[in-house]
Amino acid sequence: MPLNKLIDYLDEHDKKYIVVKHSPVFTAQEVAASAHIPGKNMAKTVMVKVDDAMMMVVLPSTHNVDFDSIKEAIGANEVELASEEEFEELFPDCELGAMPPFGNLYDLETLVAESLTEDEEIAFNAGTHKELVKMNYRDFEELVEPKILPVGVRA
Repeated sequence: MPLNKLIDYLDEHDKKYIVVKHSPVFTAQEVAASAHIPGKNMAKTVMVKVDDAMMMVVLPSTHNVDFDSIKEAIGANEVELASEEEFEELFPDCELGAMPPFGNLYDLETLVAESLTEDEEIAFNAGTHKELVKMNYRDFEELVEPKILPVGVRA
């Protein structure tokens, strides 16, 4: 069960969180609306290929990935959206497209949009299209240790 892995990890590190169950939805904006969470506080996870290496990008649901900014910030030659077929095997315990933004649990480098760091609390998919977790952003950052970069632009 996907949620269990995440909850065990958060409990192990004594972090406070809330699990919210909602009706099945698939986009970050739909999840935010279904769970009555402002779109800017709903973090979405996007998988990108950076010079053929897979990376996790975490940004507010109100933003899109800024591929050029990633390229420039980390000195990459190529940055492109990864297809679901390219990353689905990296998350065997998650529903496709519902992976939590914890790249560290999947041996993936995680990039976080600077704009997300302004939020006191964030919410995100917990491995399914029916559950999300809300927690303090600073606790998330402490656990994941992401690179914070200008990787998102308002949609």
